[in-house]
Amino acid sequence: MIRLFMYSFPADCGAGKTEMLFPAIAAALEEGWRVGLATPRVDVVRELAPRFRQAFPRVSLAVWHGGSDERGRIAPLVLSTTHQLLRAYRAFDVMIIDEVDAFPYSVEPMLEYAVSQARKERSSLIYLTATPSRAWQRDIARGKRNAVVIPARYHGHPLPVPVFEWCGNWRKRLERGRLPENVLAWVLHRLEQRKQAFLFVPHIDELEAVTRLLQRVDARIVGVHAEAPDRADHVQAFRDGRVPLLVTTTILERGVTVPNIDVAVLGAEDRIFTESALVQIAGRVGRHAAFPDGDVRFFHHGKTNEMVRARRHIVRMNETAKKRGLLHR
Repeated sequence: MIRLFMYSFPADCGAGKTEMLFPAIAAALEEGWRVGLATPRVDVVRELAPRFRQAFPRVSLAVWHGGSDERGRIAPLVLSTTHQLLRAYRAFDVMIIDEVDAFPYSVEPMLEYAVSQARKERSSLIYLTATPSRAWQRDIARGKRNAVVIPARYHGHPLPVPVFEWCGNWRKRLERGRLPENVLAWVLHRLEQRKQAFLFVPHIDELEAVTRLLQRVDARIVGVHAEAPDRADHVQAFRDGRVPLLVTTTILERGVTVPNIDVAVLGAEDRIFTESALVQIAGRVGRHAAFPDGDVRFFHHGKTNEMVRARRHIVRMNETAKKRGLLHR
Protein backbone atom coordinates (compact mmCIF):
# COMPACT_ATOMS: atom_id res chain seq x y z
CA MET A 1 0.00 0.00 0.00
CA ILE A 2 1.37 3.42 -0.92
CA ARG A 3 1.22 5.87 1.97
CA LEU A 4 -0.76 9.05 1.42
CA PHE A 5 1.09 12.18 2.39
CA MET A 6 1.83 15.86 1.98
CA TYR A 7 5.46 16.53 1.11
CA SER A 8 7.71 19.30 -0.08
CA PHE A 9 10.70 18.56 -2.27
CA PRO A 10 13.29 21.39 -2.33
CA ALA A 11 16.16 20.71 -4.71
CA ASP A 12 18.61 22.71 -6.75
CA CYS A 13 17.72 23.76 -10.30
CA GLY A 14 18.47 20.87 -12.64
CA ALA A 15 18.65 18.21 -9.94
CA GLY A 16 16.25 16.09 -11.94
CA LYS A 17 13.33 16.57 -9.56
CA THR A 18 10.75 15.51 -12.13
CA GLU A 19 12.64 12.39 -13.19
CA MET A 20 13.10 11.41 -9.52
CA LEU A 21 9.32 11.22 -9.25
CA PHE A 22 8.93 8.81 -12.18
CA PRO A 23 9.17 5.62 -10.05
CA ALA A 24 6.55 6.95 -7.62
CA ILE A 25 4.30 8.02 -10.50
CA ALA A 26 4.71 4.58 -12.09
CA ALA A 27 3.80 2.91 -8.78
CA ALA A 28 0.71 5.10 -8.42
CA LEU A 29 -0.40 4.30 -11.97
CA GLU A 30 0.10 0.58 -11.26
CA GLU A 31 -2.32 0.99 -8.34
CA GLY A 32 -4.85 2.44 -10.75
CA TRP A 33 -4.52 5.91 -9.26
CA ARG A 34 -4.92 9.06 -11.32
CA VAL A 35 -1.88 11.36 -11.19
CA GLY A 36 -1.87 15.09 -11.89
CA LEU A 37 1.21 17.26 -12.17
CA ALA A 38 0.51 20.98 -12.26
CA THR A 39 2.77 23.99 -12.60
CA PRO A 40 2.05 27.73 -12.79
CA ARG A 41 3.89 28.36 -16.09
CA VAL A 42 2.67 27.14 -19.48
CA ASP A 43 6.28 26.99 -20.74
CA VAL A 44 7.02 24.39 -18.06
CA VAL A 45 4.02 22.29 -19.12
CA ARG A 46 5.22 22.36 -22.73
CA GLU A 47 8.73 21.43 -21.56
CA LEU A 48 7.53 18.49 -19.46
CA ALA A 49 5.07 16.94 -21.93
CA PRO A 50 7.62 15.21 -24.23
CA ARG A 51 9.62 13.98 -21.22
CA PHE A 52 6.51 12.35 -19.76
CA ARG A 53 5.48 10.85 -23.09
CA GLN A 54 8.93 9.31 -23.41
CA ALA A 55 8.90 8.01 -19.82
CA PHE A 56 5.33 6.65 -19.95
CA PRO A 57 4.74 5.67 -23.60
CA ARG A 58 1.88 3.26 -22.81
CA VAL A 59 -0.01 5.59 -20.48
CA SER A 60 -2.78 7.88 -21.72
CA LEU A 61 -1.57 11.44 -21.06
CA ALA A 62 -3.61 14.64 -21.25
CA VAL A 63 -1.96 18.06 -21.39
CA TRP A 64 -3.99 21.00 -20.09
CA HIS A 65 -3.10 24.58 -20.91
CA GLY A 66 -4.84 27.48 -22.60
CA GLY A 67 -3.69 26.54 -26.10
CA SER A 68 -4.32 22.80 -25.83
CA ASP A 69 -7.31 20.97 -27.30
CA GLU A 70 -6.85 18.30 -24.60
CA ARG A 71 -7.67 20.58 -21.68
CA GLY A 72 -10.35 19.14 -19.45
CA ARG A 73 -9.90 15.59 -20.77
CA ILE A 74 -9.51 13.24 -17.82
CA ALA A 75 -6.71 10.69 -18.23
CA PRO A 76 -4.66 8.48 -15.90
CA LEU A 77 -1.85 11.04 -16.17
CA VAL A 78 -2.49 14.77 -16.56
CA LEU A 79 -0.02 17.64 -16.99
CA SER A 80 -1.65 20.99 -16.35
CA THR A 81 -1.15 24.63 -15.60
CA THR A 82 -2.48 25.44 -12.14
CA HIS A 83 -5.16 27.65 -13.72
CA GLN A 84 -6.54 24.71 -15.71
CA LEU A 85 -7.06 22.70 -12.51
CA LEU A 86 -10.22 24.75 -12.05
CA ARG A 87 -11.72 22.33 -14.60
CA ALA A 88 -11.27 19.36 -12.25
CA TYR A 89 -13.10 18.33 -9.08
CA ARG A 90 -11.94 15.49 -6.83
CA ALA A 91 -10.17 13.98 -9.82
CA PHE A 92 -6.65 13.11 -8.65
CA ASP A 93 -5.31 10.50 -6.23
CA VAL A 94 -1.83 12.01 -6.47
CA MET A 95 -1.29 15.72 -7.02
CA ILE A 96 2.19 17.12 -7.70
CA ILE A 97 2.76 20.87 -7.81
CA ASP A 98 5.99 21.73 -9.61
CA GLU A 99 7.60 25.17 -9.20
CA VAL A 100 5.26 25.90 -6.30
CA ASP A 101 7.03 29.20 -5.62
CA ALA A 102 6.47 30.52 -9.17
CA PHE A 103 4.19 33.38 -10.18
CA PRO A 104 1.18 33.38 -10.29
CA TYR A 105 0.66 30.41 -7.93
CA SER A 106 2.68 32.13 -5.21
CA VAL A 107 0.38 35.19 -5.16
CA GLU A 108 -3.07 33.90 -6.18
CA PRO A 109 -5.02 32.09 -3.41
CA MET A 110 -7.50 30.96 -6.07
CA LEU A 111 -4.88 28.62 -7.51
CA GLU A 112 -4.24 26.98 -4.14
CA TYR A 113 -8.01 26.51 -3.92
CA ALA A 114 -8.01 24.96 -7.42
CA VAL A 115 -5.42 22.41 -6.26
CA SER A 116 -7.42 21.54 -3.14
CA GLN A 117 -10.60 21.04 -5.22
CA ALA A 118 -8.87 19.00 -7.94
CA ARG A 119 -7.52 16.48 -5.40
CA LYS A 120 -9.56 13.67 -3.97
CA GLU A 121 -10.22 14.06 -0.26
CA ARG A 122 -7.92 11.12 0.40
CA SER A 123 -4.90 11.81 -1.77
CA SER A 124 -1.17 12.52 -1.87
CA LEU A 125 0.15 16.05 -2.32
CA ILE A 126 3.76 16.70 -3.31
CA TYR A 127 5.33 20.13 -3.77
CA LEU A 128 8.47 20.61 -5.87
CA THR A 129 10.68 23.68 -5.80
CA ALA A 130 14.30 24.65 -6.25
CA THR A 131 13.73 27.93 -4.43
CA PRO A 132 11.49 27.49 -1.37
CA SER A 133 10.32 30.67 0.32
CA ARG A 134 12.05 31.78 3.50
CA ALA A 135 8.95 30.76 5.46
CA TRP A 136 9.17 27.25 4.00
CA GLN A 137 12.89 27.10 4.73
CA ARG A 138 12.20 28.00 8.38
CA ASP A 139 9.45 25.38 8.63
CA ILE A 140 11.73 22.71 7.16
CA ALA A 141 14.58 23.64 9.53
CA ARG A 142 12.20 23.43 12.53
CA GLY A 143 10.71 20.13 11.42
CA LYS A 144 7.27 21.64 10.81
CA ARG A 145 7.20 20.55 7.17
CA ASN A 146 8.21 17.16 5.80
CA ALA A 147 10.86 17.65 3.15
CA VAL A 148 13.50 15.92 1.09
CA VAL A 149 16.36 18.30 0.24
CA ILE A 150 18.54 17.49 -2.78
CA PRO A 151 21.58 19.79 -2.99
CA ALA A 152 23.23 18.25 -6.06
CA ARG A 153 22.44 17.62 -9.69
CA TYR A 154 22.10 14.09 -10.97
CA HIS A 155 25.43 14.31 -12.86
CA GLY A 156 27.44 15.11 -9.73
CA HIS A 157 28.96 18.40 -10.88
CA PRO A 158 28.67 21.57 -8.78
CA LEU A 159 26.22 24.31 -9.66
CA PRO A 160 27.77 27.14 -11.70
CA VAL A 161 28.28 30.12 -9.38
CA PRO A 162 27.29 33.56 -10.72
CA VAL A 163 29.97 36.15 -11.43
CA PHE A 164 29.08 39.77 -10.60
CA GLU A 165 30.26 42.29 -13.20
CA TRP A 166 29.66 46.04 -13.01
CA CYS A 167 28.41 47.54 -16.28
CA GLY A 168 27.72 51.15 -15.28
CA ASN A 169 24.51 53.03 -16.00
CA TRP A 170 23.23 50.64 -18.64
CA ARG A 171 19.82 52.33 -18.89
CA LYS A 172 21.40 55.63 -19.89
CA ARG A 173 23.47 53.83 -22.51
CA LEU A 174 20.33 52.16 -23.86
CA GLU A 175 18.69 55.57 -24.21
CA ARG A 176 21.65 56.56 -26.39
CA GLY A 177 21.24 53.43 -28.50
CA ARG A 178 24.21 51.54 -27.10
CA LEU A 179 24.92 48.56 -24.88
CA PRO A 180 27.61 48.51 -22.18
CA GLU A 181 30.84 47.39 -23.80
CA ASN A 182 31.36 44.41 -21.50
CA VAL A 183 27.79 43.19 -22.12
CA LEU A 184 28.26 43.42 -25.89
CA ALA A 185 31.62 41.65 -25.59
CA TRP A 186 29.95 38.83 -23.63
CA VAL A 187 27.33 38.42 -26.36
CA LEU A 188 29.88 38.52 -29.19
CA HIS A 189 32.00 35.86 -27.48
CA ARG A 190 28.99 33.52 -27.32
CA LEU A 191 28.25 34.11 -31.00
CA GLU A 192 31.89 33.46 -31.93
CA GLN A 193 31.93 30.26 -29.88
CA ARG A 194 28.56 29.24 -31.35
CA LYS A 195 27.27 28.68 -27.85
CA GLN A 196 23.64 29.47 -27.18
CA ALA A 197 22.79 31.97 -24.47
CA PHE A 198 20.01 33.65 -22.55
CA LEU A 199 20.19 37.37 -21.84
CA PHE A 200 17.67 38.36 -19.16
CA VAL A 201 16.52 41.97 -18.83
CA PRO A 202 14.11 43.48 -16.29
CA HIS A 203 11.26 44.89 -18.40
CA ILE A 204 9.61 44.64 -21.82
CA ASP A 205 10.60 48.11 -23.08
CA GLU A 206 14.24 47.37 -22.25
CA LEU A 207 13.94 43.96 -23.87
CA GLU A 208 12.74 45.53 -27.11
CA ALA A 209 15.58 48.07 -27.10
CA VAL A 210 18.25 45.45 -26.36
CA THR A 211 16.87 43.07 -28.99
CA ARG A 212 16.91 45.77 -31.68
CA LEU A 213 20.56 46.57 -30.91
CA LEU A 214 21.64 42.93 -30.91
CA GLN A 215 19.80 42.14 -34.15
CA ARG A 216 22.24 44.53 -35.86
CA VAL A 217 24.95 42.07 -34.83
CA ASP A 218 23.01 38.89 -35.66
CA ALA A 219 19.53 38.98 -37.19
CA ARG A 220 18.70 35.56 -35.73
CA ILE A 221 18.58 36.97 -32.19
CA VAL A 222 15.03 37.33 -30.89
CA GLY A 223 13.30 38.68 -27.81
CA VAL A 224 10.55 36.94 -25.84
CA HIS A 225 8.25 38.26 -23.12
CA ALA A 226 4.91 37.28 -21.58
CA GLU A 227 2.81 39.28 -24.05
CA ALA A 228 4.68 38.25 -27.21
CA PRO A 229 2.23 36.50 -29.61
CA ASP A 230 5.01 34.41 -31.18
CA ARG A 231 6.59 33.44 -27.85
CA ALA A 232 6.04 29.67 -28.24
CA ASP A 233 7.51 29.67 -31.78
CA HIS A 234 10.60 31.63 -30.71
CA VAL A 235 11.17 29.38 -27.69
CA GLN A 236 10.88 26.28 -29.88
CA ALA A 237 13.32 27.78 -32.40
CA PHE A 238 15.72 28.39 -29.52
CA ARG A 239 15.36 24.79 -28.33
CA ASP A 240 15.98 23.60 -31.90
CA GLY A 241 19.20 25.64 -32.10
CA ARG A 242 17.97 28.04 -34.78
CA VAL A 243 18.19 31.04 -32.43
CA PRO A 244 21.69 31.67 -31.03
CA LEU A 245 20.66 34.07 -28.26
CA LEU A 246 17.31 34.71 -26.64
CA VAL A 247 16.66 38.03 -24.92
CA THR A 248 13.94 37.54 -22.34
CA THR A 249 12.31 38.66 -19.12
CA THR A 250 11.77 36.57 -15.99
CA ILE A 251 8.92 34.79 -17.82
CA LEU A 252 11.58 32.26 -18.92
CA GLU A 253 13.48 32.08 -15.64
CA ARG A 254 12.35 28.45 -15.47
CA GLY A 255 10.95 25.75 -17.74
CA VAL A 256 13.15 26.08 -20.84
CA THR A 257 16.11 23.70 -20.96
CA VAL A 258 18.89 23.80 -23.55
CA PRO A 259 21.82 21.37 -23.14
CA ASN A 260 24.82 23.69 -23.65
CA ILE A 261 24.14 27.27 -22.64
CA ASP A 262 25.45 30.39 -20.91
CA VAL A 263 23.30 32.97 -19.14
CA ALA A 264 23.64 36.67 -18.39
CA VAL A 265 21.42 39.15 -16.59
CA LEU A 266 21.52 42.80 -17.63
CA GLY A 267 20.44 45.03 -14.75
CA ALA A 268 20.65 42.35 -12.07
CA GLU A 269 20.17 45.10 -9.49
CA ASP A 270 16.56 45.67 -10.59
CA ARG A 271 14.04 44.69 -7.91
CA ILE A 272 12.34 42.26 -10.32
CA PHE A 273 15.40 40.04 -9.86
CA THR A 274 14.74 38.51 -6.45
CA GLU A 275 16.93 35.85 -4.88
CA SER A 276 14.53 33.20 -6.16
CA ALA A 277 14.50 34.58 -9.71
CA LEU A 278 18.29 34.85 -9.85
CA VAL A 279 18.78 31.30 -8.53
CA GLN A 280 16.34 30.02 -11.16
CA ILE A 281 18.12 31.98 -13.90
CA ALA A 282 21.52 30.64 -12.84
CA GLY A 283 19.97 27.18 -12.82
CA ARG A 284 19.51 27.26 -16.60
CA VAL A 285 23.25 26.54 -16.93
CA GLY A 286 25.01 23.18 -16.60
CA ARG A 287 21.93 20.98 -16.47
CA HIS A 288 23.08 18.41 -19.03
CA ALA A 289 25.61 15.73 -18.07
CA ALA A 290 27.59 16.33 -21.28
CA PHE A 291 27.77 20.09 -20.57
CA PRO A 292 27.82 20.46 -16.76
CA ASP A 293 29.64 23.82 -16.78
CA GLY A 294 28.89 27.25 -18.15
CA ASP A 295 29.06 30.97 -17.51
CA VAL A 296 26.53 32.78 -15.33
CA ARG A 297 27.07 36.55 -15.39
CA PHE A 298 25.14 39.17 -13.42
CA PHE A 299 25.79 42.57 -15.06
CA HIS A 300 24.80 45.30 -12.63
CA HIS A 301 24.89 48.99 -11.74
CA GLY A 302 25.34 48.23 -8.04
CA LYS A 303 25.13 44.98 -6.09
CA THR A 304 21.94 44.21 -4.17
CA ASN A 305 21.16 42.00 -1.19
CA GLU A 306 19.12 39.75 -3.50
CA MET A 307 22.13 39.19 -5.75
CA VAL A 308 24.33 38.35 -2.76
CA ARG A 309 21.70 36.02 -1.29
CA ALA A 310 21.30 34.22 -4.63
CA ARG A 311 25.02 33.56 -4.93
CA ARG A 312 25.19 32.51 -1.26
CA HIS A 313 22.28 30.11 -1.85
CA ILE A 314 24.13 28.43 -4.74
CA VAL A 315 27.45 28.26 -2.87
CA ARG A 316 25.68 26.76 0.16
CA MET A 317 24.06 24.06 -1.99
CA ASN A 318 27.46 23.15 -3.43
CA GLU A 319 28.99 22.98 0.05
CA THR A 320 26.16 20.77 1.30
CA ALA A 321 26.46 18.49 -1.72
CA LYS A 322 30.21 18.18 -1.16
CA LYS A 323 29.76 17.30 2.52
CA ARG A 324 27.28 14.57 1.55
CA GLY A 325 29.69 13.16 -1.02
CA LEU A 326 27.36 13.93 -3.91
CA LEU A 327 29.90 15.76 -6.08
CA HIS A 328 32.09 13.69 -8.36
CA ARG A 329 34.72 16.35 -9.15
